Amino acid sequence: MTSPGRIIGISVGAIAILAIGVYGPAMLLGPLPDVTVRTTSAAAAPAEVSALTLPETGASAIAVVGDDDTAETIATAGDPAAVPIGGAAKLVTLLVTLDSLPLPADGAGPAIPIGPEDYVDYLRYSGEGSRALQVSPGETWTQRDVVRAVLLASSNNHADTLVRWAFGSPDAYVEAANAWLAEQGFTGTRVDDATGLSGDNVGTADELARLAALVLADDQLAAMLDDPEEAPPGARVVPDLVARADDGAVRAITRSFTDQAALSYVFTTELPAVEGVDGLRRITGALLLMPDYETLDPAVAAAVDSAAAASAPVTVIAEGTPYARVVAPWGDEAELVASVSRTDAAWGEAPSEASVTVDDFSTAPEGREVGRVSVATATGELASPLRLTGDIRDPGPVWRLTNPATVIGAFLAGQAS
Repeated sequence: MTSPGRIIGISVGAIAILAIGVYGPAMLLGPLPDVTVRTTSAAAAPAEVSALTLPETGASAIAVVGDDDTAETIATAGDPAAVPIGGAAKLVTLLVTLDSLPLPADGAGPAIPIGPEDYVDYLRYSGEGSRALQVSPGETWTQRDVVRAVLLASSNNHADTLVRWAFGSPDAYVEAANAWLAEQGFTGTRVDDATGLSGDNVGTADELARLAALVLADDQLAAMLDDPEEAPPGARVVPDLVARADDGAVRAITRSFTDQAALSYVFTTELPAVEGVDGLRRITGALLLMPDYETLDPAVAAAVDSAAAASAPVTVIAEGTPYARVVAPWGDEAELVASVSRTDAAWGEAPSEASVTVDDFSTAPEGREVGRVSVATATGELASPLRLTGDIRDPGPVWRLTNPATVIGAFLAGQAS
């Protein structure tokens, strides 16, 4: 018969063997828990950011044109809703027509005959005091000359002639134009005719500033605006009635007055160069429902001057700035700092609060990039990797063997994920 002492000894021995053979390897080789992340207060944003100045009268917006020719709205003021846009509707006329029937890279394009309807339009618009360029039945105008008449002279009869030629009728054009606007994501802009004379041509200042960027993205239209007097031999004389003598460096893209829309003005300009910024810096702007030129002219000047100041680059993310601290259960800790600096124009808006994401990890050497910091700005997001300023090492066997609950918890968490 086995004595009780022997039984106890065997049991203790078995437990010891299990402890050495199972517990030890499980603790020494098991997974470690992830570090804890604590975000920190990063360096403060610039104390002063130049404001963008837009009038509260009417509706206005400024957009910055990117390298891909798309525009990002950076400021709006006044009425944010869709309002009558007057002759600015002709921007849609041109964009939709040229999307369907582009001008050739070289040459004047197809000949467009001037018929009785075109002549009647001319008589009607000129009799009403609306902008019109003379045409006569039996003439032919090239597509390029008709487009120049719409863009530079804001000719109402030529707008009708263009869409009648391209779509068959103004009504067919309106249907096609509103479908195009919807496809392009312009939800606040709708047209009721090709001229803009109807009060039912409506849009937001934000969308008109972005439509202006699409006009500039068309090489043919941009060239006409850049050098309105340049025309191939034999081209018809088209006066630049949209520009104003006191525009200076500002190029008017459309300028009109109607009873419903008052003064509508869409423009573009290239901002002066500033240190630290490469390439052109172009903006587009729209000022709608302006009551008179005494209100419009200083508003344009203030908008352009403030945009030039607000476009100066500011440091949004500074290399070496700490954005978080990671702490391991066994006591190792290190800061996560930005790996690179990021700068951008403030455009009148201080950078938003930084957003930090950190990868799940237990150990990592100093210098490893284990996360990312991002900051939303007026024109998009800027980001930098986050790197460790110190080692997060394996705690070693003593800590592992004396913290079984933590190691087992890490193992169970890994199985559940």
